[in-house]
Amino acid sequence: MPLITPLDQFANPEVERLVKFFNETLGFCPNSVLTMQRRPAIAEAFVNLNMAVMANEGRVTAEQKRLVGYLTSAQTGCKYCQAHTILAAERYGGSEERLKNIWDFRQSDLYTDAEKALFEFALAASSVPNAVDKNIENELKKHWDDGEVVEVLGVIALFGYLNRWNDSMGTSLEPGAEAAGTQYFENWDKGKHQ
Repeated sequence: MPLITPLDQFANPEVERLVKFFNETLGFCPNSVLTMQRRPAIAEAFVNLNMAVMANEGRVTAEQKRLVGYLTSAQTGCKYCQAHTILAAERYGGSEERLKNIWDFRQSDLYTDAEKALFEFALAASSVPNAVDKNIENELKKHWDDGEVVEVLGVIALFGYLNRWNDSMGTSLEPGAEAAGTQYFENWDKGKHQ
């Protein structure tokens, strides 16, 4: 049972117009946003930030951003966000092979050197304490420009917020996200996200 029960998607007209973004990304509005709308200004600010962070302004693809979000969420242990990001990566073109083998990215030919630099950055930046060092920075900057690094750090920071929100709330996992977790993760257990 979540700490706070989500409201209906149509509870606040200001939020309702914004949740269309998630219908494209996930096929449904996440319970996290439906809980945030108890304070509509928080929900609106979050959805607007999410849309800005996930906009593709450079070469970082929508699938790559969702995989960065997945690695960030896995690093912090948020099963709710892990399921959401893997589902979104699939919806944005991630192949089953890439999604199932993301943890083998260092040795795998499924990922480019540029992607590997993004993924190392995601893991280091989402670690506590932060583990971004000169080696990670140098490898990242070999492949990505400053704007693209800002985009990716935006994704990492956004999921830092979401990981804390959803694990603290015990946000209930939606059926579509749960199905993605079952499909892509071995021994999937949604934990507290009942």
